[in-house]
Amino acid sequence: MALSFLYLAFTKILQLVRLGQRDGDELAIEIVMLRHEVAVLRRQVVRPALEPQDRALFAGLSRLMDRRRRGRFFVQPDTLLRWHRDLVRRKWTQPHRPGPPGIPVGTVTIILRLARENPTWG
Repeated sequence: MALSFLYLAFTKILQLVRLGQRDGDELAIEIVMLRHEVAVLRRQVVRPALEPQDRALFAGLSRLMDRRRRGRFFVQPDTLLRWHRDLVRRKWTQPHRPGPPGIPVGTVTIILRLARENPTWG
């Protein structure tokens, strides 16, 4: 998964570099086309299925945008916060076991044998 995310990030960086070399008219036409494409896709798909690398890309790019413009996209600020909470919950959740961990029987046997063989020990 990390390798696929790095590959996706690398391709997006290359696309951004390539976009910087285009003239303004070509970019404006492409933006209008992409906006119309998104509008058509929104009519067809109720809820898009996002992969973890898509979520990371949207979260990273949303940091670069103005706060007022973030509400225009299907990934809302509340959604970004929920993704972050879920990520933290998965990262820091430990399996719950009551009480201290048990000591193996072999270890207890060795300690008791050493205590019997060495009366001045400890």
